[in-house]
Amino acid sequence: MSSPRPDVFIGIPKEELDTPALLIDLDMMETNIQKMADFFKTVNAELRPHVKTHKTPIIAHKQIEAGAIGVTCAKLGEAEPMIRAGIRDVLIANQIVGAQKIARLVNLAKHSEIMVAVDDPHNVDQISAAATAKGVTVRALIEVNTGMNRCGTEPGQPTLALARHILESEGIQFEGLMGYEGHTVITVNFIERKVSTEKSVDLLIDTKHLLEENGVPVKIMSGGGTGTYDITGAYPEMTEIQAGSYVFMDSTYQGVEGVGDQFGCSLRLLTTVVSHPQPTRVIVDAGLKVLAQEFGAPQPVGIEGLHTQGLSEEHGNMTADASVDVKPGDKIELLPTHCCTTVNLHDRYYGIRNGIVEAVWEIEARGKSQ
Repeated sequence: MSSPRPDVFIGIPKEELDTPALLIDLDMMETNIQKMADFFKTVNAELRPHVKTHKTPIIAHKQIEAGAIGVTCAKLGEAEPMIRAGIRDVLIANQIVGAQKIARLVNLAKHSEIMVAVDDPHNVDQISAAATAKGVTVRALIEVNTGMNRCGTEPGQPTLALARHILESEGIQFEGLMGYEGHTVITVNFIERKVSTEKSVDLLIDTKHLLEENGVPVKIMSGGGTGTYDITGAYPEMTEIQAGSYVFMDSTYQGVEGVGDQFGCSLRLLTTVVSHPQPTRVIVDAGLKVLAQEFGAPQPVGIEGLHTQGLSEEHGNMTADASVDVKPGDKIELLPTHCCTTVNLHDRYYGIRNGIVEAVWEIEARGKSQ
């Protein structure tokens, strides 16, 4: 038997939803979008939000309507539904490697202003050949390793050498540099985060200056995240920031000084109590298949004395004080500890306003890891 159409849920109280159900507080999400947009009215940089957080075109369109210049994606599979939904200015902030993926990339260039991160001359040659054969131009940012030690050329001369190689290649257009200070974004203390972030961003700025001194113009300087948007974004040399989690937030970011008090947590998972076998133990119908816990177990919202002890595949095991009065069938909301990976476990959102389901949105890029 097929599932009911999503629109049958419109207008019902959120408590009547079957569970587990991923909820968005629409008022809070829209406030977060506007707050971030307002910041970028005060600096040189513009916002290119990362859609790996929400993976949903309608939310991306809301961010663009508020002032974002385009979107950032992690994978081709995320970029494709965004482009199908009419979003043209798309950055894939990772390397696209291999003939099959490069073929998808150059085909997207027929329908968008696609931009991709590169850090290897052989990869540049492959993109160049495929784009030339297709009769398109792929825009490229060189990813620079500014301390995260993941992908990226080393700052300085190695980056200059790759930029020159791109400039000599057909079908691929050098646009600028990208760095991601992902190793600093959830540093709790603001001063410590600011110091480590500036150390990282300075490597990117110094590399920009080196390229320009050697006759290589750098149009785009891209980087940043939710935890560093106001640090990296304050540099006049930076042209765009890739913050993503701010749209939903989570309990991890809520504890980051200077960020958690700026943006509200708009994402919740609605669960049902399925068992209360002992006074001190409560079991809900949400486990590892619907909740990420790499940053810790998600905790219940608004119920004093109730705490998530751990998750198994289908169950959340909670400890309860004597004061906790819940019974099987009661609904409990949990606050995710990592919004991005939790979203990737679900097929749809239920958009809630004033306690009522206003919208049901399919998470179109959910699971798109290729």
